[in-house]
Amino acid sequence: MTKITILIHCKDKPNIIASITNFIANKGGNIVYIDQYVDREQDIFFMRLESEFEAESFITTDFKACFKTELAETFKMKWRIYSSEKKPKMALFISKYDHCLYDLLGRYNSGELNLEIPFIISNHRDLEHIAKNFNIPFYHIPVTKDTKKEAENKQLELLEAHKVDFIVLARYMQIISDNMISKYPNKIINIHHSFLPAFVGAKPYHSAYKRGVKIIGATSHYVTEELDAGPIIEQDVTRVSHTHAISDLIAKGRDLEKVVLANAVKLHANRKVMVYNNKTVIFT
Repeated sequence: MTKITILIHCKDKPNIIASITNFIANKGGNIVYIDQYVDREQDIFFMRLESEFEAESFITTDFKACFKTELAETFKMKWRIYSSEKKPKMALFISKYDHCLYDLLGRYNSGELNLEIPFIISNHRDLEHIAKNFNIPFYHIPVTKDTKKEAENKQLELLEAHKVDFIVLARYMQIISDNMISKYPNKIINIHHSFLPAFVGAKPYHSAYKRGVKIIGATSHYVTEELDAGPIIEQDVTRVSHTHAISDLIAKGRDLEKVVLANAVKLHANRKVMVYNNKTVIFT
């Protein structure tokens, strides 16, 4: 069997769901998952659909051509079709923090993540041994104020050569340029603590501790030109109290970062995220 995933959004109109399901049926497909959502404020229809076809009779290019002429043009859809046979390729960008890296590689090694990791890029060599332990190619590309453009060109060469689909910043401590963001729109995933914008700077947990916060959290989002303001994919929080030391807050924060980033990666790799007007629609 050939399994495909279809993501659609367009202006909400009558008969969209019936038209899509009838189209799938007429092409000999069996729908195994379907979910839809209508944004009433903006009158936008969203849908995610998974369907199976007999492999011998299914030709992806023909299906896409028919979908375009028979459905997409009629309803003025924006749409994407993905085949389950092709796993998305994810590049990991890291610096010196290892907790998110270990977590993602552990999940990847156990088959939990539906993706491929062609390589890891870092601006330091500190975590190179981890890449070697997991048999993943490691590229050290130093970044300084004077070499940032050159470093980015090397990164882009690797990304293009390996046909990378999306990038994960697993605590990569460099600002991504507008040029790279434009080449990978809504395809660069970042993770950070949720104290922003209240506690900025190098030691947010120390500042939060002094303020006596009762909740700490983590946020994973797509990277946009506006720093830490891209569409949010996943978030989580945990409670803390006066009994917790700064080290406890940091430990809890890192645990949250690992889980939140892993969930965001899963959602993206499984084609369950749609972005519209700097917001996300998450299909579960």
